[in-house]
Amino acid sequence: MQSFEIDKTDLLRIETALQGNDAELESVLKEYHASEIALLFERLPQEAKERIINILPTDIASEVISEMDEEHRPGELLINLDPEKRQEIVEELDYDDATDIISQLDEDEQQEILEDLDEEDAESIRALMKYPEDTAGGIMNSEIVKVNINLEKKDALDEIIRQSEEMEEFYTVYVVDDHDILQGILSIKNILKAKADAHVRELVNTDFVFVKAEMDQEDVAGLISQYNLTTIPVVDDNMKLLGRVTVDDIIDVMEQESTEDILKFSGVSEDEELSGNWKDAVKSRLPWLVINLATAYLAASVIRHFDSTVTLIAPIAAYMTIIAGMGGNAATQALAVTVRRISLNDLTDKQSYNAVLKEFLVGLLNGAANGLIVFFIAWFYDSDPMLGLVLFLAMTGNLVVAGLTGASIPLILKRVGIDPAVASSIIITTFTDCAGFFLPLWFASKLLLDSHHHLIHH
Repeated sequence: MQSFEIDKTDLLRIETALQGNDAELESVLKEYHASEIALLFERLPQEAKERIINILPTDIASEVISEMDEEHRPGELLINLDPEKRQEIVEELDYDDATDIISQLDEDEQQEILEDLDEEDAESIRALMKYPEDTAGGIMNSEIVKVNINLEKKDALDEIIRQSEEMEEFYTVYVVDDHDILQGILSIKNILKAKADAHVRELVNTDFVFVKAEMDQEDVAGLISQYNLTTIPVVDDNMKLLGRVTVDDIIDVMEQESTEDILKFSGVSEDEELSGNWKDAVKSRLPWLVINLATAYLAASVIRHFDSTVTLIAPIAAYMTIIAGMGGNAATQALAVTVRRISLNDLTDKQSYNAVLKEFLVGLLNGAANGLIVFFIAWFYDSDPMLGLVLFLAMTGNLVVAGLTGASIPLILKRVGIDPAVASSIIITTFTDCAGFFLPLWFASKLLLDSHHHLIHH
């Protein structure tokens, strides 16, 4: 199945159907999957969304709302619906999805929705709302299939069938004791194959991976990926079973975290939504650009310091921008690799040292290779092998600076408790720009100026 892209014809079809009666609209909507309707909602006005949700069967409507991007305010859509329709939709949602959507609303609106629900559903959602949204507790679903460790095979199967009727899908049966303390995991295959007189106690797998409710969602994603799991149980400090995190939640987490990191990398605050307005964008980006402006002045002051060198050796000005630009790119490469390493696992001192050493070596070799190319260009194009030597040394030096700063700055920031994805790129650009201007000018003033003075006097 190909991924769905909204194109004008789909939008036009829906907009045309919206002008007709409900039956016509319903027949057009039947051709779209819930996730496709959620994508179309991004382009439709609020009253059109409400009308569509009211026409759709409850199971499809709940799926559409759960598939909507947080930025497009599914909670707002929900609160504006007729209370009866709203209650049906919320009760159809998985608890974790319902919690995410209701959490976006004001407290009085949250209460309004929860008061209409039956006691059990409302309690489950309230319990999930206690956890921060970026923790295992915040993304878990409390709907689980669990059986007591003391049951026989037949009773356990009856329990599994009874509990699973309420659920869309489940991958794992959890085994608990009389106090709901997690004892292990039961595979469906094992219980089906077991002899009729077998007990759950004999079939349970006690070697299992679990997470605590307060664990960060990125670490949960790491465990699910590391152990190739489809689901992972969530427990409290006493090993009491609270819920499960499933692989579909983790895909959302990974997308969210990578978007966040890419935005931070570019000096864009994570508060700026991708579909936000221009005021938010200016507010989140301007401070970083002002800092960048200050650092650019720092780099410019290096050039001022070597005014006479630039005047006497004109070609150096053009080459400086190349060396500074190459340094910036090389530093971004080293930075990307290091930030990725940090986000995958906390590096030990030895691993940090090795990461910096590796980037130093890579910078040295890449610098020398690019330096040689520039050396030959300067020799043939400017007929000046000494200028070539200056550029070779400057290029090698700046790529070493790029590697060292690209790897060490994020590690240092992580140590002092600053998010390396946010602050690293500005600091590193300052280093590579200043070094990119300073090194060629300094080497030129030492190696070239004397010979140029010599030529002028003659």
